[in-house]
Order: sequence, then C-alpha cells, then structure tokens
Amino acid sequence: MASRRPDSFDGLGFRGRDDPLYGASYPVRSAGGPAELQQHHWVTTPPDIPGSRNLHHGERTPGRDEPPPGEHGAPAAGWEAPGPVVPPAEQLNRFAGFGIGLVSLFTENVLAHPCIVFRRQCQVNYHARCYHLTPFSAVAVMYSITKAQGLKALWKGMGSTFIVHGITLGAEGVMSEFTPLPRELPHRWSCKQLAGHLLLKGLTAVVALPFYCASLIETVQSEIVRDDSSSGLLDCVREGLTRLLGVGAPHSHRLLPLSSLLLPVALHAILRYAIASSVQRAALWLYQRGRKQRADPSNPLDAYFPELAAAWAGSLVADVLLFPLETALHRLGLQGTRTIIDATDGVVASGNVGSPLVLPVNTQYDGFSDCLHAIRRKEGAAGFYRGFGALATQYALHGALLAAARTLLRLLLLEGRAE
Repeated sequence: MASRRPDSFDGLGFRGRDDPLYGASYPVRSAGGPAELQQHHWVTTPPDIPGSRNLHHGERTPGRDEPPPGEHGAPAAGWEAPGPVVPPAEQLNRFAGFGIGLVSLFTENVLAHPCIVFRRQCQVNYHARCYHLTPFSAVAVMYSITKAQGLKALWKGMGSTFIVHGITLGAEGVMSEFTPLPRELPHRWSCKQLAGHLLLKGLTAVVALPFYCASLIETVQSEIVRDDSSSGLLDCVREGLTRLLGVGAPHSHRLLPLSSLLLPVALHAILRYAIASSVQRAALWLYQRGRKQRADPSNPLDAYFPELAAAWAGSLVADVLLFPLETALHRLGLQGTRTIIDATDGVVASGNVGSPLVLPVNTQYDGFSDCLHAIRRKEGAAGFYRGFGALATQYALHGALLAAARTLLRLLLLEGRAE
C-alpha cells in the first residue's frame, strides 16, 4: 500500500496545502456504495475570511515578527499597494486654484454689490445734477449714504441677485436639455450651432426678465421707505410672478408690459455674451502668443490667472460698450412701479440732519426707442453714462484683488520651492 501524507484524505476530497492541486476545484467520489451509485461532488477552496488570505503554492504565512510581503520590495500578489501620496506642490496648486476662484467669485458677487446698487440708482435718477462719471464722486456719495443708513443700505437686494442668477442658470439648463439649442459650443462650431447658442442666451434672459425687474426694484429702493418686517428672501420670486401674471397690487398706468421689453433684453444679453466671449478669447490668444516659453499647466500662475484676467477684461469691455443700453433698460423696467430711491447727489434733508433725500421715479417713456431719444434730447450723451464711476470702481476693486491674490500666490510658491 502506498504511503500517503498525514494531511491528505483522498476519499474525503481534502488535500493538504503542500499538494500542487490544493485550492483547485475537482470532482471526487463519495466513499462507500456501488460504483454506479457513486456521485460526484465539487470541492473548492474555502472563502476568504476577514483578516486572513488564501495561500498559493510556494507561499507561507508570515511569522509574528516578519513584515508582510511587499513591504521591502514590490507588492506580492493578493496584496494592495498603498495609494500614491500627493506631493506638497500639487496640494499647494489645488489649494491655490480653489482660493483664486473663491476670491474672484466673492469679489464679483459680494464686494462689488455696493457699486452695482449705486450704479443702478444713478442710472434711473434722471433728476440728479451730478452724473458720477468718475469713481471719486461716486465713492464719496456711497460713503455718505452708508454713514446715514448703515452698511446694509448698499448691500440691499443681494439675495435677489443670487436668485436671478439661479433662475438664469436653471432656465438655460432646462432649455438646452429639451431643445436642440447647444449650451456650450464645441471647439469647431458651425454657424448653425453659433446661432442656436446665441438664441439660447437670449431666451434665457427673456425667461428671467420678470424676476430681474423685481430684483432691480429691491436694489434701488431706499432703505428709508423699506419695510423689513414684510420683506423676505423670496420676495423677488413673488413679485416677478405677480408682474408676469398681472395680479396683485395695482401699479401705475405708466407701467410698461413685459412684451415691450422682450426684444431689448434679449438683444442686450446676446450682445453682452458675444462681446465678453470674443474679448476673452482674444486676450487669451494674445497672452499665449506673447509668452516666450510654453505655459506650465502645473503652475497655478499659468493655469488660473490668464483665464480669470481674460474674463475680467471681457466683462469690462462688454459693460462699458453696453452701458447706454443698460441705462435705458433699467429705466423702462422701473417705470410705473412707484419706487422711491436715494438722492444720488449727496444732498441731505434740511429738517433731519444726516438723512439723505429720497426721490420718486416718475418717468413717462412710451417704449425703448422713445427712452433713447428722450435721454439724448434732455440729458445729452452723458446721460447714458450716469453712474459710470461706480462701474469703474467695481472693476478696479475686482482687478486689484486679483492682482493681490496673484502676488500672494507667487510668494507662497517661492517659499515652497525654497523649502
């Protein structure tokens, strides 16, 4: 009789770990009974148990004081190698990109909001003797209004502007999903794709028009006549739906229907997007052409700041060129709403020292073309640029913070390389 190993039981289908067939699946016959009644059973390797592993031929369980396989060399089969460690330079680049984007968004939507509020008040105040074409006069009056009414006087309506941005993005996404209008242009686009893309921008502005008019009222209305107890965050949505459906409190008969503003609003949105995008692409092309060496994508100075600076330049050029059109749209959107604004001349009331005067907006334009002709005839060409100093202040503040962030990031990169 052939001798067999003590850990090999052929009849039961179990083999020792030293056997070459250990761990494989193979048929065995059950012990006992005639040959025709013998059945085949499949025996497989037992499943993995948490904290253990199956050993293959030529492997052994490491001892208590031995390191696991792969610790001093390449990882053995069945062992997962630890994930790659992110170097400090890459972590700094990620942090820099997040910080730069956050600074740009915070400046554009929060710090620049007082300039937006005062600019709109100047645009709709046809009574004012001072047009505030320079930043110096605009900052002086902004300071006097803030000193008299508090810090919230120039941050009013900021929540409604965020709501309008959200409605705009939502409407654009929904229309791009259910219509063939492209939301983004491919690298190689056709005239049909460009026309559909611009049409989508115009339709999005038309959808957001009633809510934009409601937000405009909140940003220019004086804090002196505002009732904080009855105002809420969603007043912009409620007032926009009220004006769209023609229900609620009756307005003046001078209130223009939204249908008369659809074409100018769509035209303004399309022109602003086209000008800003064209200037941004041209600025990036000039930047890349003027560089003597190729941009390093791992360097945050080359990866983030050129695009942010180009976007800043595109928005600046678009807002400057379309400032007269925006002035007319704001006056038409506010007409007939019985809105009372602050006096942008910085005049204080004689009866109550330190309290600025408030003025009603009583315009009587018949439409967009009549508004343009009336401004040119009564106020001159400079009337289209009322509050331009606030716009200059807004972009100067944005550009200064971007430059400061770039300088700080450069110093951090130099310190990181020195270490």
